[in-house]
Amino acid sequence: MFDWQDLYYFTVLARSQSLSAAARELQVEHATVGRRVDALEKALGVKLVDRLPRSRPLTAQGLALAELAAGMDEMATQVLRLSRVASIEMAGTVRVSCPPSIANYCIAPHVARLRAEYPQLNLVLMPSTHLAALDKGEADIALRTLRPDEDALVRRKVGVVRFGLYGPPALQQLPTEQWTFIAYDSSRDHLPQQAWMHQLRGPREIAFAASELITQQMAARAAVGVVVLPTLVGDHDPQLVKLPTATEGPQRDIWLTVYPDMRRSPLVKVVMEFLVGCIEGEIQLRR
Repeated sequence: MFDWQDLYYFTVLARSQSLSAAARELQVEHATVGRRVDALEKALGVKLVDRLPRSRPLTAQGLALAELAAGMDEMATQVLRLSRVASIEMAGTVRVSCPPSIANYCIAPHVARLRAEYPQLNLVLMPSTHLAALDKGEADIALRTLRPDEDALVRRKVGVVRFGLYGPPALQQLPTEQWTFIAYDSSRDHLPQQAWMHQLRGPREIAFAASELITQQMAARAAVGVVVLPTLVGDHDPQLVKLPTATEGPQRDIWLTVYPDMRRSPLVKVVMEFLVGCIEGEIQLRR
């Protein structure tokens, strides 16, 4: 059975006649539209579009499917209208624990959109490297970069955090052997990104250590040294540049976790879908 959302993306592409136009209407990256259409083709076993360098014209089978699904846009609009009316009755608080970098750069910028759709839903975002104890009620939903091992939890891999080496542009004028490094303290040496930093620096000095990533980032801006950051953070910082490295940075999976009884809550379902949408919308976090 195909995914109905894949079909909906295809109908928008068929109507708008370009990936860019469809992406603007759907408010996603054009690559997301392409992936959805690819998935629909795979599910149906039919080629729906011709992949030309600058366009995606429909094949004969694509034109036939577009005609069959022509009413889906109107149906989707009616369903969305119904959901907005229903959302008026949805009120409550959902608490989400997640790493600070994801909270600040991925989720917080989109909270206004969630509020516009569900004005009585109060999202409490708790940025922390501490793993919130869901069984003790510290949070309702958690995004973690460690795979949860609690058997009772529902877990879903939703993205991946990648890491790179960053520094201020002026640092590129120094010979690399004169670079100093910014790090977590030694209690975090078990982290993959910290281990990679040690591998990169070799005998070079750690000039500054801090337990918070944003503090490390600010120190790098001030030319204290180079720092390992999630690409989600480093790529968005105009005061830092990504530096070449001999090896690729580590990757850490992002896990969405919740207890089954909590997942049945309509409010929690809404927030889970919102979180997944935020992560899928960030190119640096896509799997």
